[in-house]
Amino acid sequence: MSLKHDRAFGAVITRLINRENLTRQEAFDAFSTVLNNATSDLQQGAFLSALTAKGETAEEVAGAWEAIYELDTTKVSLDLAVAENSGTGMDSFKTFNISTAAAIVAAAGQVPMARHGARAITSACGTVDMAEALGVDVECTPDIVAGSIESAGLGLFNGMSPHVHPNALGRILSRIFFGSTLNIAASLANPALPAVGVRGVYAKEMILPVAEVMKEIGYKSAIVLHGAVGDSGLGMDEASVCGTTHCARIRTDAETGKGAIDPFTIDPVSLGLSCTSGDDLRPEPDRDKETRRFARLMNNKENSPRKDAVAVNAGLIFLAAGRADTLEQGIQQAVVLLESGKAFDTLQRWVSAQNREPEKGLATLHALVAEEDLS
Repeated sequence: MSLKHDRAFGAVITRLINRENLTRQEAFDAFSTVLNNATSDLQQGAFLSALTAKGETAEEVAGAWEAIYELDTTKVSLDLAVAENSGTGMDSFKTFNISTAAAIVAAAGQVPMARHGARAITSACGTVDMAEALGVDVECTPDIVAGSIESAGLGLFNGMSPHVHPNALGRILSRIFFGSTLNIAASLANPALPAVGVRGVYAKEMILPVAEVMKEIGYKSAIVLHGAVGDSGLGMDEASVCGTTHCARIRTDAETGKGAIDPFTIDPVSLGLSCTSGDDLRPEPDRDKETRRFARLMNNKENSPRKDAVAVNAGLIFLAAGRADTLEQGIQQAVVLLESGKAFDTLQRWVSAQNREPEKGLATLHALVAEEDLS
């Protein structure tokens, strides 16, 4: 690190403090500096804080994504079109792992899912933590994940694994405990580059900027959303069944190739799925108990607002992937897949396919279900 370079980077931070926006190239350069650890930890933290406090533009998030994808992402090639779903984390209301359950249901409905997630930073159980607890091998190489997507319809790239992001991402994300541009951009740095997605964001004001970024980096059909928890002022990076969900939908015209972004809202009351409070969506404080409850849900042994939340979020994936014409149709498909056992069958196939030790992984999953059968 040179003093001259640190001063130049400090000037970028000063611009952000003064609420000046960066171009996409400037953002790419700044995030390249952070990823390459080419300035002090103090300056890296100040940069992320200043950008977050200012509020990110679409160009800034796109520049961050480009730096992460180009400099710190292992790429994979798949022979099928894939979709993805995820949240940014850092939302003010923590739920159980709705996105993982929704992805399993979507995969059961013939939507190949290439997921990209992380371990818990501010939540009780992150996407990677839950997958691991269910028996999935989350420390495997990206080629095993790609094989799982192709054979089981579902795979998860561990965003904190050096196999997936070998240079810097895990180092940074494990050391910051506030929502930043990095959370959004990093979650977009999927090794499989999906063109279809459903993405939750931690604040309502991030919906349109993230939708604009996703459109710019190649998403052809996607939904970006933020769900409210009644009138509490709290929100989740999932579609909500206990309050209004604000969304933006990206659609690309097949003939012209031009994309448009259209806002819409989801009212759970009109869908007949409203619950009075979000308490049942919170994760259990004990991680083992939460994992057993998740397995019970996927095995169609829980009828609660949790099931409704999974159905809505899976329904949005079906809508974005063109497997449903309306959200109502997507929700109906999700419920059938849960109640028929196809979702749990898909979970078993995923555990087996994304694993260096398939028998060990399946034993973990089956033990969870057996414990529930005995309870």
